[in-house]
Amino acid sequence: MFFLAGWKLKVTDEVKRIDKCVLIAAPHTSNWDFYFAIAAFWMIGIPMKFLIKDSWTRPWYGFFIRKLGGIGVNREHRNNLTRHAAGLLKEYDRLFLLNCPEGTRSFTERWRTGFYYIALQAGVPIVLGYVDYRRKEGGIVKVIDPQGRTFEDVMSEIQDFYQDKTGRHPENYNPKIF
Repeated sequence: MFFLAGWKLKVTDEVKRIDKCVLIAAPHTSNWDFYFAIAAFWMIGIPMKFLIKDSWTRPWYGFFIRKLGGIGVNREHRNNLTRHAAGLLKEYDRLFLLNCPEGTRSFTERWRTGFYYIALQAGVPIVLGYVDYRRKEGGIVKVIDPQGRTFEDVMSEIQDFYQDKTGRHPENYNPKIF
């Protein structure tokens, strides 16, 4: 699917050496982003999982969502998802925990920041993945270690990385993430 659509895939050697991380996927402006991301992860061989509403993992199609890496969570209860996600990263020997911090495919004023706190609690890096519809490329190319750095410093580095990336619906993406 990736190459048939004329897309290129970029992966750095640094990413290939990582066993565990919080993986950001952005910009997230279309449902198509998910399919390109899944295709890229399969091609690279990344052991990716993602948190999703548990209502997506229970019906007849829940088997497919779980097979794709979905882990159902009940968001109606006041669970500490940050602690739960950090625990998953500590539990697995090899895991890339996917996070779409925009939280929606629509325009948002700022990103959700749970990914930063998950990485801190689990002691893992934040890895930046992207899809760029203008260039027809996707990739996983930048590793950021948040340990010992300020929130603002980490978020500025992430924001700088995504400045030139274009979503399928550019009007739905806010490049100012915090």
